Amino acid sequence: MRTQDKITQALEKDFSPLHLEVVDESHTHNVPDDAQSHFKVTLVTDKFDGLTLIKRHRAVNTSLDGEIRDSIHALALHTMTPEEWFAKGGQSPDSPPCLGGDK
Repeated sequence: MRTQDKITQALEKDFSPLHLEVVDESHTHNVPDDAQSHFKVTLVTDKFDGLTLIKRHRAVNTSLDGEIRDSIHALALHTMTPEEWFAKGGQSPDSPPCLGGDK
């Protein structure tokens, strides 16, 4: 199973998201073809209500513990409540460029 699919399954199970987008951005970085190492995650769930950004990110990291330890080099997280998501017009920002070198 591809890493992107494992990430999606874990986050769907743990967060029951209103919106979830997992994008493999590895191809935009200086890594081997099909590295599956750089991901952008947009996760919108009411489970983030009342949580600080760091607590949201820690919850995602806990959910992905095995995947992070084993194969993920970079993870851009955009974690929002439904209200925040709608206030942003249903958009998440672009990921920053990798400091390790772009292709």
